[in-house]
Amino acid sequence: MAYTLKWSEEALEDIESIATYIEKDSPVYAKAVVTKFFEKAELLQEFPKTGRVVPEFDNETIREIFVYSYRLIYKIEKNVVLLVAIVHGKRLLENYREDKK
Repeated sequence: MAYTLKWSEEALEDIESIATYIEKDSPVYAKAVVTKFFEKAELLQEFPKTGRVVPEFDNETIREIFVYSYRLIYKIEKNVVLLVAIVHGKRLLENYREDKK
């Protein structure tokens, strides 16, 4: 059964910020990174448990996959995969609140 894929406004804003930052040095690489974000997210519709549990939360429904040096954070809710944030891999989520999701 395929899950519905949804993007939070925050996750889309994260993509925009990342693309803007990378684009300063390489518009081609910025486009490639953004494309990869969407390609990887699409795979979650069929395989939502592909990602690992986010260590900062230790909650089976909050997972992440990596794209280059970025963490795509998502939450599994019934038949929905909700992309909630995209953060750099070196950044901890200590300031990220679960009630934001």
